[in-house]
Amino acid sequence: MPYTISAVDRALNLLEAVAEHPGLNVTELANVTGNTKSLVFRLMFTLEQRGYVIKEPASRTYTLGYRPLFLAASAQDNVALIKAAGPFLDDLARRSGQQVNLLVRDGLHSVCVALRTARDSGRLYAQVGRRGPLHAGGGPKILLAFAPDEIREQVLAGPLQSFTTTTTTDRAALERRLAVIRDTGRNESRGDLDANAFSFASAIHDRSGEVVAAVSVAGTLDRLEPGDDRKLPALVDEAAERISEAMGFRQRFAGAV
Repeated sequence: MPYTISAVDRALNLLEAVAEHPGLNVTELANVTGNTKSLVFRLMFTLEQRGYVIKEPASRTYTLGYRPLFLAASAQDNVALIKAAGPFLDDLARRSGQQVNLLVRDGLHSVCVALRTARDSGRLYAQVGRRGPLHAGGGPKILLAFAPDEIREQVLAGPLQSFTTTTTTDRAALERRLAVIRDTGRNESRGDLDANAFSFASAIHDRSGEVVAAVSVAGTLDRLEPGDDRKLPALVDEAAERISEAMGFRQRFAGAV
């Protein structure tokens, strides 16, 4: 069964053609891409409306717009984060013996951008690129707590999907939890996203002090040993601090001279 959407494929092909051959008009783009002029005109009009291409009025030719710059900057940010975090994720996985996740926010969802799987991490489903909610789980709640006000309001306005019997679906209760997370920079999850899973997570800051990601260790509840509820959060906090420092963040202490 084919999963390719032809209209999206043609639009991306056109965008790449503009990048490789700036200054072409509709007829020339049609010749380069093998599409009809009518189709090229409609697709280019759509891309222009979204800011992906700019049309020069006099010559009716096209160049790339500002939106590709936004996408490139976002991709570079994630690449820089993954590169900076890599050694510390490896160390955290080795020392904790648990699955390690690096999560970022993508709109109203959380996304796993890096993963280290323990030798026996239990029955957890994890995959790089996996999108999840923001209101459930260890790392996702951190991303929600530090998200812009408008994003947080959209999520809190619901509906708040229930994944297990312990998922927080009450707005007031969730707001109280998010306030605690903003104060501490850490979060603990037990069974609210996966009924048999735990997660300990901490916030990662960039050079400006903004929270740009969350790092967590996760596993199945049956593998949580006595003392892990103290040991694992400490290891995650240390990893988050080291990744933040690698991203250029420097903690400013109150009263420092």
